[in-house]
Amino acid sequence: MRTWLEDGGKHIRTVYREEGQMAAIGGLFVLASLVLYIMVLIKLFSKEGVLMGILAIICGLYAFIWGWINHRSEGLTNIMLAWTACIILGMVLGGVGGASSMLHSFRP
Repeated sequence: MRTWLEDGGKHIRTVYREEGQMAAIGGLFVLASLVLYIMVLIKLFSKEGVLMGILAIICGLYAFIWGWINHRSEGLTNIMLAWTACIILGMVLGGVGGASSMLHSFRP
């Protein structure tokens, strides 16, 4: 295993670049999740009314649960599957990138 002193810091820069790319991909999944959330919000506003729509804006978990409960009747199955995948992948990739950068910040 090379230390950061042996290669003049080149290894550390490579690791940071890879972590940044992983965090950026995680950010794209979070952005896609936001777009899918807005799509569910539009359907929720038209089906449930303004009060429930405002509740869903304040508490995004309500929109997520409502979407899964009504995914068959409202035709939201593909949107909900994509939204769930984006949430999970965004958390995993963002968390891995952040945790990895924390581990590499502790140099010997």
